[in-house]
Amino acid sequence: QVQLVESGGGLVQAGGSLRLSCAASGLTFSNYRMGWFRQAPGKEREFVGTISRSGSTTYYADSVKGRFTISRDNAKNTVYLEMNSLKPEDTAVYYCAAGLLKPGVAVITPQGYDYWGQGTQVTVSS
Repeated sequence: QVQLVESGGGLVQAGGSLRLSCAASGLTFSNYRMGWFRQAPGKEREFVGTISRSGSTTYYADSVKGRFTISRDNAKNTVYLEMNSLKPEDTAVYYCAAGLLKPGVAVITPQGYDYWGQGTQVTVSS
């Protein structure tokens, strides 16, 4: 019944920009911290960033800090990932995730999240 659906992926050239969206349903969206992860071929799932329930706090992986921005619109049950200055190393399937507050569980790990979207492909060409 809970569903997270990512969209907005595609093929872009290095230096370009892309905005991903994740629409949530079947849950009380404002009760969940939202996260973005990515997984490149042959690699493990990697933390990208997270945003607090209210949207007041964000945290990013060093690899994307200064280039990516997470935002959310609780009225629309949607979280966004704005990606600028894209690099070929950003190529991956990007997943959004929703997690209830769990004391002692790091939000930079997949274990900090309860629900996951199907992913959307982002390919950055050189």
